[in-house]
Amino acid sequence: MGQKTHPTGFRIAITEQWRSRWYANKKDFAKFLLEDQKIRRFIRKEWVFAAIPKVEIERTGELITVFVHTARPGILIGKKGAKVDQFREDLEKLTGKPVRMKIIEIHRPELEPNLVAEAVAEQLGKRVNYRRALKKVAETSIAAGAKGIKIRVAGRLQGSEMARVGVLRKGRVPTGTLRAQVDYGFAVCKTKYGTIGCKIWIFKGEFGPGETTNGLLPVRATQERAS
Repeated sequence: MGQKTHPTGFRIAITEQWRSRWYANKKDFAKFLLEDQKIRRFIRKEWVFAAIPKVEIERTGELITVFVHTARPGILIGKKGAKVDQFREDLEKLTGKPVRMKIIEIHRPELEPNLVAEAVAEQLGKRVNYRRALKKVAETSIAAGAKGIKIRVAGRLQGSEMARVGVLRKGRVPTGTLRAQVDYGFAVCKTKYGTIGCKIWIFKGEFGPGETTNGLLPVRATQERAS
């Protein structure tokens, strides 16, 4: 598939669930898609400090259910749920439809690629040596239970005259194996020298033959059907 295949998109409907789950006819599809983008952009902008790597959206009639995965649920919920109620009201104003919020806590943020990428971007923004930053983040993820990790940063690293690429790999990262649970994350670091992109691949293990994942088809059956 080449080097530019998105690991999540490659595994959608095989070992990964869709991030937006709803059905629409041709007339409403574009409208719903734009609404989903608005919701995600709003959450990314207003709750950037809440460590939210993933947002899932379901629709049932007019009701929109938003699943927010966060490593800091206390910040989102607030005292007696005051903040989450305000959060829900803001989304209802944005979409003009009833919204139901579900907060899902992430117990091991070191295994979430988007959060790891944000941690790398934050360190690069503080002008930490990129080799040291990549090594520290990789060791933390491996210690948390990752089978392998690959980190790629590109841009004017440490203010160099020309853009360059820094890559660090620890363990196995089989990006071409469908049954491999490989998660991908991306973050951007804006410095006075320019923009630095941070990409993270984290390998958490493989699903065995016949195993189901989140109600999806068994990996072996899917591969046989594809062949």
